[in-house]
Amino acid sequence: MTEQKVRWGILATGGMAATFTADLVDLPDAEVVAVASRTEASAKAFAERFGIPRAYGDWESLARDEDVDVVYVATPHAAHRAAAGLCLEAGRNVLCEKPFTLNAREAGELVALARERGSFLMEAMWMYCNPMVRRLKALVDDGAIGEVRSLQADFGLAGPFPPAHRLRDPAQGGGALLDLGVYPVSFAHLLLGEPSDVTARAVLSPEGVDLQTGALLSYASGALASVHCSITGGTPNAASVTGSQGRIDVPDGFFFPERFVLHRDGRDPEEFTADPADGPRASLKHEAREVMRALRAGETRSQLVPLDGTLAVMRTLDAIRDRVGVRYPGEHPVEVAAEREVTPA
Repeated sequence: MTEQKVRWGILATGGMAATFTADLVDLPDAEVVAVASRTEASAKAFAERFGIPRAYGDWESLARDEDVDVVYVATPHAAHRAAAGLCLEAGRNVLCEKPFTLNAREAGELVALARERGSFLMEAMWMYCNPMVRRLKALVDDGAIGEVRSLQADFGLAGPFPPAHRLRDPAQGGGALLDLGVYPVSFAHLLLGEPSDVTARAVLSPEGVDLQTGALLSYASGALASVHCSITGGTPNAASVTGSQGRIDVPDGFFFPERFVLHRDGRDPEEFTADPADGPRASLKHEAREVMRALRAGETRSQLVPLDGTLAVMRTLDAIRDRVGVRYPGEHPVEVAAEREVTPA
């Protein structure tokens, strides 16, 4: 795979699948060779839209397609465990949308399966692959603001979303936390690691999913992270990280920033802006390139989106759901916040 194009299969035909495929077809070293949906009509329509040669009306056929190097799983997240697991069982490499799964137990099962099969597996946390986010992390890691003391991040959509919408549907893993809150939590993990303590509060819908959630994450270093998500109000989608010698402000769209400002004690503020050569700020090409780099290098894990980090984020999301009382169909109370020692709120 070091010289030839990487051949992609797309599992699902919704909005995220279309966005990712549109970016893929612009990459000269990528080739989309197959797509699968639960219905043949949907798969064929998607294939015609993007010029994909093979369309399957079931997931199994795509998973068994030996001409596919890697499958991008873009189903609603309640189906991630089943879809990604099916592909891994068949020997396919997998890029799975975030949130990786519904809970840490499911995530652990996928990671164990990938290790057993020797297959590549990565969560599609495109934020981690964004050049501006990587630049911000490098500054923090290099001590530009000293020791990190606090972090704030929010992601909210105005809505309103009717009860039938997937964001309100428990069967599809609905709620603000898994769909939107995964970004602030992942941003905190990128800069601070896994918290030692989690407290949280939420406003729940009549269906039992969270409409708005706020969490305070505490770390052994003494740092605190305040994260918030909502499907009832459009927030600034901003982030800020403060250290002992300064801070970095990301004024909007912290998960694909156009710019951020570094404030260092005793110095003028420094503004960092995205390089136009990196493409549109919302591009998913960076994560696709990371997958293809890893596959060509013979790696089964991403250097930018490590599976240990994905598991840690899932444990934190579990802990937050445990605090606010959100459980999905088929889950047992012990599964939420399991595999993790945290101090009860």
